[in-house]
Amino acid sequence: MARGAVMARVPVLPTTVVGSYPVPEWMERLKTDYYRGRMSLAHLTDMHEMAIKAALRDQELAGIDIVSDGELRRDNDIDYFLARMPGIEIAETPKDFYFDYYDPKLTAPLPESSPLGLARDFAFTATQTSAPIKFSFTGPFSLAHRVQDEVYADRRDLVLAIARTLNADARALAACGAELLQIDEPFLAGHPELVRTAVEAINIVTEGVDVTWALHVCYGNRYARPLWEGHYDFLFPAVLDTTVDQLVLEFARKGQEDLPVVATSWDRDLGIGVLDVKSAEVESPELVASRIRDALRLVPAERLIVSPDCGLRNLSGAVARAKLAAMVQGAATVRRELDALSPVPIPTESMA
Repeated sequence: MARGAVMARVPVLPTTVVGSYPVPEWMERLKTDYYRGRMSLAHLTDMHEMAIKAALRDQELAGIDIVSDGELRRDNDIDYFLARMPGIEIAETPKDFYFDYYDPKLTAPLPESSPLGLARDFAFTATQTSAPIKFSFTGPFSLAHRVQDEVYADRRDLVLAIARTLNADARALAACGAELLQIDEPFLAGHPELVRTAVEAINIVTEGVDVTWALHVCYGNRYARPLWEGHYDFLFPAVLDTTVDQLVLEFARKGQEDLPVVATSWDRDLGIGVLDVKSAEVESPELVASRIRDALRLVPAERLIVSPDCGLRNLSGAVARAKLAAMVQGAATVRRELDALSPVPIPTESMA
């Protein structure tokens, strides 16, 4: 896989986020009000756009190299996508809390080319920042596991159908100028025996879309709690068949025990989690730097990307900002160390 133009515009050891950003308490109340009929869609849209602008500003002030919209239009990692898919039925009962999951039911086959409107979300974000943007969306494997399927013969058929729908959105995103798209598969770690199905679906999502592709696999982050525990060796060798350029994994909470097998097997860009997003304790820049140095013993600097373990949604704004600042400072420290080790170029012209 090629790194793509977006990675050529960032420094060595680029810092980024996985996707989501903290939702303030006032915003949680207002989003819930919307579902209870006490707020208009127009006002909800205004609120989302204001929050996205603030999240981008926070990331830029922290010095993040590749930013995201914070996924702030989305109630959670599932509903935003399924609710937009023709054939998916959702009971018209108000949510008690905006973050709750719907209970979606599939009653008709999914059309293969029906974009969900994600390109509009990206287009707005692109008007608000000059920084490189990562745009993430939940992958077909995880989305399928929240659907009551009354159409397809088996779960694999549903996963692949959702993948084809997401491919239509990926094409629209690329046409809108997106350069770095990330597929999030938070449910995959809970079903390691089905990794081949997930890989097949991921390659359908990426087919014909000429951008830099990332794949994020974690162990769940619902309410800042892991849904599963395990090791990343289940991804191999199947994940080597994915047509993605980057693998983005969590290591801060779990430790780097899995890093040797990942580094030995994966020869493309690797995003390492250096911030534990399930803890409100703010890492020091020195701790971040030490985690990066440990990874550099196994992964060349030119292939290493620095990020939190997962999304920042479950942290407070103050904690998230402090963690991002520490991550940027830690990465900068290691960059300076690498610069000091670089050989001084020898002039090519002859000395008089």
